[in-house]
Amino acid sequence: MEHHNNAKFAFFYMLSLVALVFMAISTGMIIFQIINKTVTDMINFAGSYNSGILKFAISAIIIATPIYYVTMRQINKNLRSGILNKDSGVRKWLTHLILFVVSVVVIGWLIATINMFLNGEITLKFILKLITVIGISAVIFTYYLYDIKRESVNKKDKITSIYFYLSLLLIIASFVTALFFVESPAQARDRKHDDMILSDFDRIDSAINDYYRINKELPSALDILVDENKYYLETENLSNQITEEVYNYEIIKDNDYHLCATFKASTKEKSKDLDMRYQYNGHWAHEAGYQCLEQTIVDFSTSELPVRVK
Repeated sequence: MEHHNNAKFAFFYMLSLVALVFMAISTGMIIFQIINKTVTDMINFAGSYNSGILKFAISAIIIATPIYYVTMRQINKNLRSGILNKDSGVRKWLTHLILFVVSVVVIGWLIATINMFLNGEITLKFILKLITVIGISAVIFTYYLYDIKRESVNKKDKITSIYFYLSLLLIIASFVTALFFVESPAQARDRKHDDMILSDFDRIDSAINDYYRINKELPSALDILVDENKYYLETENLSNQITEEVYNYEIIKDNDYHLCATFKASTKEKSKDLDMRYQYNGHWAHEAGYQCLEQTIVDFSTSELPVRVK
């Protein structure tokens, strides 16, 4: 029976460890992304807001938080009833294992935070992130160090309850705040729809530039680029595969042209809030609705490159 209980409590401790790591890191990720979004840094792109990281953190908190608190409730319940001995080897060894794993994670977290600062992240962001890492680490370490040293485990402990409610409050506050920053699933689908169009536009733009460099003129129609295999353009790249809307191509002058399509979202207003690809791909910035995006051929044979953003 004792061996059965040891196996059961080892399972609870190990499961709580996994859930704790996901929960703590995800809470930190949310706070980091809120800092990245609210504290502007136009130079250090590596520390910019990333909606993908924020979505992962929200997902991890939704799953990991209930698992952690349920397993810890089971552990404390069995401690109070005496089924789990407070001096049990399983409790002592696995509590110290949790402290060890958390220490490794925190060391890596601190290294990454300091490395970002040394790579040019502004001081305010660095300080806020450092406070976040130290704060989360302090809560975890002080709780487990107190828990392993406390003498009485046969009744509800006031300090343990304080840790429980304060940590849960921090997680819920982080989670709720994140919902105000992250895009909705509908917005994400609209953005992916527009990404498909921009991916086609990139291929069309590349083919048009190749055609211009060879023929010193713009193609009269996009079908020409498909008929000649050397431009690596397929028929499916000439229309929206979801709505079947054909992209409109118009020549403006010798080396300027339009590509037109219907977009579901605007990148001009939200470029600072979305992933960095929108800023790197600024010549495709667009509003929602039917948009014609003016482009200029990049002619490397001239000494001066044209400006692509119109």
